[in-house]
Amino acid sequence: MARPIDLYYWPTPNGWKVSIFLEEARVPYNVVPVDIAAGDQFESRFLEVSPNNKIPAIVDYDGPGGEQISLFESGAILIYLAEKTGRFYPKSPRARYGALQWLMFQMGSVGPMLGQNHHFRQYAPEEIPYAVDRYTNEAARLYEVMDERLSEVEYFAGEYSIVDMAIYPWIVPHERQGQKMEYFPNLRRWYESVGARPAVRKGLEVGEELRRPLEDMDEETRRMLFGNKRREEK
Repeated sequence: MARPIDLYYWPTPNGWKVSIFLEEARVPYNVVPVDIAAGDQFESRFLEVSPNNKIPAIVDYDGPGGEQISLFESGAILIYLAEKTGRFYPKSPRARYGALQWLMFQMGSVGPMLGQNHHFRQYAPEEIPYAVDRYTNEAARLYEVMDERLSEVEYFAGEYSIVDMAIYPWIVPHERQGQKMEYFPNLRRWYESVGARPAVRKGLEVGEELRRPLEDMDEETRRMLFGNKRREEK
């Protein structure tokens, strides 16, 4: 009998990617909370699994060859889980590479740029108009790229896949990114369709009770989230 996967997790867009997949594929898993505001990501136990001190990460006790494997980086985790289960990843090489390029688009552009958007619009200790404009405008550009793609296909890879699971959580807080979905009708259609999936809703609810507002964070919390704790401890 397969053992549950350990999901090292906090309820953030990157964490949601993996909880959504696990719910969609009905893979048994245990949530191991990693409170990133309290500094849990710097604990040695977690660093053994995720040396970049970022969530999510997984430990699969029934990995390749029946041996334990641990993985960090949400994109790598999604590919691994898709290949392990044979779900939500195109079968043909051409379609698979098509999906992979859009997954890399999320990893290299959507996540980092929208993450910076969140930081400067919500969490920066002082408003920096140039940074706010820079990342709000880049978010709009990325939304336009996604809207154009979704004018051609129902889902980013043609069929529902790990690409949609990777992108969707970053679109959930679109209002806080300064974006209006009415400007992007194809993206809005996709957003509503994906958001209506029961497993997606359930994936977003994982660890919901752990969340707490960070807008008025103290300096210690700010240091845990945005500082370089490793360097400070040397």
